[in-house]
Amino acid sequence: MTRPQRTESVPVTPEDIELEGVWLSGPARPAVVAPPHPVYGGHLDHPVCVELAGGLHGAGYSPLRFNWRGVGASQGSVSGDFEAARRDYAAALDHATAALAPPALAAGYSFGAAAALRVGLDDDRVGALLLVSPPAAMLAGMPLEVFEGPLWAISGGDDEFSPAEKLTEQIGRAPRGELRILPGVDHFFSFGGIAEVREFASRAEAFRPPG
Repeated sequence: MTRPQRTESVPVTPEDIELEGVWLSGPARPAVVAPPHPVYGGHLDHPVCVELAGGLHGAGYSPLRFNWRGVGASQGSVSGDFEAARRDYAAALDHATAALAPPALAAGYSFGAAAALRVGLDDDRVGALLLVSPPAAMLAGMPLEVFEGPLWAISGGDDEFSPAEKLTEQIGRAPRGELRILPGVDHFFSFGGIAEVREFASRAEAFRPPG
């Protein structure tokens, strides 16, 4: 069955640039899915991002995937700067929550997961987080303990950027943190594990505020 997917233009204000986005629509809670590092080819059509969005759609979310500035049809210059990534992610969140009422789910893969977490910790429109292979070094010093919503994370047991022991300690600081480790899977999902990402995302229940 063909999903109701459409291309979106995501404005980044006040910078007067637009990002390329793809909206997998439905009458549901909004979600934003960020790709991996733009300097190393991170793109909204990365298979991990596509499967992540598909799983979230099955769980009752309407996920918006987007390209970082300077990638694909997104305007601006490619940047690996976290502040630029924060602004891009916040713009996508603005766009998603303008169409569908928050709370939203913030998600991403690798660098995108770290960006989702940074925005989610500071923006009360984010009610849940789903992080795929968040690099441990990018999570260092981040106050995960202040995030009160569900925080789901999934990573490979052979991920050299997210050692399972370190990631377990980091995600464990979140009051409602849940981590799944995929044995034999590396950071790039070179030899499998993508289907498990979709399955994991499909179990993410649509966030509802208490009461």
